[in-house]
Parts: sequence; C-alpha cells; structure tokens
Amino acid sequence: MATISAALAISFLPSPTRFAVATTTSSSSRIKRAARFRCCSEPSSQEQQTSAAPPTPPRPPEKPARASPSSLLGISTSAWSAGVAGLGFLETGYLTYLKLTGSKAFCPISGGGCGDVLDSDYSAIFGIPLPLVGLVAYGLVTALSLQENGTDLLPGLDDLDIRLTLLLIATSMATASAYFLYILSTKFVGVSCSYCMLSAFLSFTLLFIRVKDFGFERIQKFAGIQLAVAVIIALALTNSYSSATTQLKGTDDFVLEPYETEITTESSPFAISLARHLHSIGAKMYGAFWCSHCNEQKQMFGREATKILDYVECFPNGAGKGKKMTKECQAAGLEGFPTWFINGKVLSGDQELEVLAEASGFAAEGTEQSNSKEILPN
Repeated sequence: MATISAALAISFLPSPTRFAVATTTSSSSRIKRAARFRCCSEPSSQEQQTSAAPPTPPRPPEKPARASPSSLLGISTSAWSAGVAGLGFLETGYLTYLKLTGSKAFCPISGGGCGDVLDSDYSAIFGIPLPLVGLVAYGLVTALSLQENGTDLLPGLDDLDIRLTLLLIATSMATASAYFLYILSTKFVGVSCSYCMLSAFLSFTLLFIRVKDFGFERIQKFAGIQLAVAVIIALALTNSYSSATTQLKGTDDFVLEPYETEITTESSPFAISLARHLHSIGAKMYGAFWCSHCNEQKQMFGREATKILDYVECFPNGAGKGKKMTKECQAAGLEGFPTWFINGKVLSGDQELEVLAEASGFAAEGTEQSNSKEILPN
C-alpha cells in the first residue's frame, strides 16, 4: 500500500517536479553509463585512431658524416690540395699542348734549357708524353680534393678511400719528381728547366699536405704502402729510361756529323807512362767528339799518349736528331762525358793526371824511372 501510495503521489505531482525527478534519475543513469562507456571506450578509441592513421614511411638511411679535414694556416687541407693540384694541372696542360703540337716552350729562365729537356728522350714514359701523365695525375688529385671538400664529383667513394688515394698519388708524384731531378742534374748538366722545378715543388707540396692531413703519428700505419708505391715508380722509370740518351744540347733539329779534334800539346814522359799503364790494366775513357771536357782531357795527355789510351767514342755516327749512343756506352750507364772506368771505379769528368795515376795504382817510383828512361834518349 505504501508503495502504491507513493506511486500515486508521484503521478499527481506537477509536471516540472516530475521532470526534475526523471531528469535526476536519468542523469544518474547516464553518468553510470557514461562512466562505464568511458572505461571501455578509451582503449578502443586509441586503436581506432592508430588504425585510421596512415603508416609512416621508413626514413632513408642517413649518410655517414664526413670527417672534417685538418687545416693548414686556417685553410682545410682539401682546399690546399685542390689549389696546388690546379696549378699543376694548368702547367702540365700547357706543356702537353707544346708536346703534342711540336711548339717551342717559352722559358722565362735559362733561355732554351726547357726545350732541351722537353724534346729529349726523357720527356716520355713508355712512349707516353710525360706532361700528359702529369696532366692526368694533377687532374685526378684536383677532383678527389674537391670531393673531399664536399663537392659530389665522384659518388660512391668513402672519405677514408679518398684520403688514402690522395696520399698514394702524392707519394708517387713526389717519387717521380725526385727521380726527374736526379736525371736533370746528371744527364743535363748546366741546363736549368723552370717547368721541371715548378712541377717538383708542387709535387713535394702535395705530399706534405697529405701527410699533414693524416697526421705524422697516423701516417706510420701507411708507411709500408707508401714505400712499396715509391719503389714501383722508381723501377718503372728506370726500366722506361734504360735506353734513353741525352742528345747534344741545341742539335734537336739537325745532325752533327762526327769530326776529330786536333791535339796540339806534346805528351810528357809521365803522361806516356801513365797512358801505357792505363792501357795495360784495361782502363777506358768514354767520351763524345763534341764534348769540350773530353778534348781538354786529351790535351792533358798530349798527342802521343792519347793514341795509347783506350778511348771509346759514344757517338761515332754523329749527334743530334735521330742519333743515339752506342750500345756499349748505353750499357755502361754513363752520366756525362768524359767518364773513366779504372779498376772497377767510375770517375766522371776530366781528371788531373795525378788523380788517374792514384786511382789506377800507378806508383811514383815507377813514374820517375819511366821518366828518366824517356828522357835519356833525348
């Protein structure tokens, strides 16, 4: 009954009151439902958002950052290498043009000395013009240096590969330059080649820059490779120049026919005795008919003694364009004229008679006796 009475009382309440009660009841129910809905819906909402979002594409692998090159006087070593090699590229490009076109080189120093060197047998390696080889080498160093400095000219090269390649190229170029300076000082005595000296300076500078880039402590790890490269370059050049000869300076465009120089001096008894002694032990004097020092050496001995000496003429068919030394002189490995071979010793240049006597073991007592014997008949 109480329940029925309560229900009737509610039913007879004014409508706003009923609405409020209903609203209260409904709101409580909604809160409970909302609470239950929220508890169940939050994970589901995240799953829907995750499934609805488009898949993120994978990021491409980042390139390894280049190691910053060392610097020299505030400028990176790669920039130094590119600049120095660029100068070498211009120089060898000019010399290559001269070599291929047969033009004469402009020599700012020493007049025509540059042409004598550039037109000689030593200006080519295995038939390839030496300036062209230098052009390729300097061009490669320039490209690799720019690549190291950030310019993507040669893709696919690792930073360490570039640096090691530059080091080995610089080593080979410095080795070749040292070899060429030796040739210049021994085969072209008295000739100065400004282009040769400039190229050597640039090569040695490049080697210093690349060694500075690695550091003197780290460079020790590659010392063996550098030594092997240097030995290979030296052997290759020696093999290429084994049959090369130095042409007479200034006779590149004509042939100098052989001639005999008159010996105007009288032979002293000492000179005659020494000449006989040198002949008896097999001593030889290598020379050339156009060599002024050879003529001076003969004048020291005099007419009679010179005829006794074992003299080898290295250019019996003439000198100049197309003329070569004899095979005997080439095999002897001569570095200039005259050259004496006495008891296994090599004496370059004209020598005083006393020096030849000492080198050959010509005793002073025997000399005095010989002199007295030669003087008595007179």
